Amino acid sequence: MENRSKVDEFILMGITNDPALQVPLFIMFTFIYLTTLVGNVGIIALISWDSYLHTPMYFFLSNLSLVDFGYSSAVTPKVMVAFLTGDKVISYNGCATQLFFFGAFATTESFLLAAMAYDRHAAVCKPLHYTTTITSTVCVYLASGAHICGFLTSSIIIGNIFSLSFCKSNRVHHYFCDIPPLLVLSCSDIHSTETVFVIVGSFTIFFPFLVIFVSYLLIFITILKIHSVEGRQKAFSTCASHLTAVSIFYGTIIFMYLQPSSSHSMDIDKMVSVFYTMVIPMLNPLVYSLRNKDVKDAFRKAMKGRQLQLDPLFS
Repeated sequence: MENRSKVDEFILMGITNDPALQVPLFIMFTFIYLTTLVGNVGIIALISWDSYLHTPMYFFLSNLSLVDFGYSSAVTPKVMVAFLTGDKVISYNGCATQLFFFGAFATTESFLLAAMAYDRHAAVCKPLHYTTTITSTVCVYLASGAHICGFLTSSIIIGNIFSLSFCKSNRVHHYFCDIPPLLVLSCSDIHSTETVFVIVGSFTIFFPFLVIFVSYLLIFITILKIHSVEGRQKAFSTCASHLTAVSIFYGTIIFMYLQPSSSHSMDIDKMVSVFYTMVIPMLNPLVYSLRNKDVKDAFRKAMKGRQLQLDPLFS
């Protein structure tokens, strides 16, 4: 970071400059962030509270909720402040910090989804060996590996992008510090930096996706071999929530990065970015709570226990 040269702060151009939209967007993003906070922290608390949910699948889900809260918090509060106060300035170090944590948590989510796919593969394809295959030690190793990969790859990205010189402008045409709009501002040779991003990005996206794809291919083959309709439905129901989360996460990435260059625009990038930085972290706890019987049962028990504690106070 010794070549940081002329730029000491950046100006985030935001989602829109229309004054009439500032308050409605602030209200909307506040609602989204509060829902994300309550949903993800609630999932973590519920899994910690109910011993019935102390299983590998819910261990990974609690990690996923932590990650969702993390990368939403790296972006959303700054956006809310900009809407409320009009302050769109972010310091050089603040920009690096925001990009680091967003990249670290988002990459960790990709690897966690792969670990969860492997867990579902073991549960459906090898149910008799599930407890010996997915042990608590294996769960810790997989979750730790996901976090290490996330923070390591983000460190590589930060080290490359903030070793560049920024002297063209300090206006970032986005609502947070993202890689493409920052590269546009660099007056250094970015060829080697882009090469590193392609290599790191390919690994962090396509390797977990390959694990997920192979796991679900084997799962579907196993489900097709089940003769009873009830057995097929039960097997599929164990994967439904995770498959929904995977579809939302990778569907957004595919739309973002595989669209034709002729239709590529910064406005579209911003709208898609809103979805994967703010909406996906909000949707994941809803997907797992609304489609998961165990989570709903645990929530009912928690509410019932809370009611039993409150009843003597009002009697």
